[in-house]
Amino acid sequence: MDKGLSRGNIDNTLFNKRQGKDLLLVQVYVDNVIFGSTNDTMCQEFSKLMLGEFEVSLMGELNFFLGLQIKQTRDSIFISQTKYALELLKKFDMQDCKSISTPMASALSIEKDESGIEVDGKKYQGMIGSLLYLTTSRPDIMFSVCISARYQASHKESYLKIVKLIFRYLSGTTNFRLWYPRGSSC
Repeated sequence: MDKGLSRGNIDNTLFNKRQGKDLLLVQVYVDNVIFGSTNDTMCQEFSKLMLGEFEVSLMGELNFFLGLQIKQTRDSIFISQTKYALELLKKFDMQDCKSISTPMASALSIEKDESGIEVDGKKYQGMIGSLLYLTTSRPDIMFSVCISARYQASHKESYLKIVKLIFRYLSGTTNFRLWYPRGSSC
C-alpha cells in the first residue's frame, strides 16, 4: 500500500484513498482510528501498515464510537444514539415525561424574553449542549435545537419550556436511527 492517503477538504481528521472504484476511509480522533473500505484487501493492507508502524489494538467491526452506536448488517448500516438519549432524559429528570409527536410546533413563535423568570443557566446550557451533540444522529431535532441554541445566553423559563418540548419528543423517539443501505454513497 503506498502512502496515497489524502486529507479531506473540510475535515482534517478524515483521510481517503481511491484505487479505481474502491475507497478507503480513515477517521482519526485523538488516539482512536476507525477505517473502512469498499475493498477488504485495502482494509487488510491498512491494518498491516498500522501494526507495523504503531502499537495498536484492532478491535474488529465497529459497534460503538464516540457515543454513536453502529449496527452493521449485510445490507445496511444503522447509526443511533439511543443509549445517549436515554442517559440525557435521566440526567435532566425527564425520563418519565409524557412524550409528544413533534419537537417543536410549526406555529411556535419565539421572541426575545427580557423580563422572564431566570432559571439555572448551567443546567439550561447543559441541556442545549447535550442536544447539540445528539443531532449527530438525529436530524429530526436539528431545527428545534438550533432555534433553542440561539437563546442559550438568556436563561429564561420561557426558553427552558421550549427545550423541554424537545426532551418530551425524545422520550418517545429514543430508538430513532440513521439508516444507510450498503453500496450507497453516504
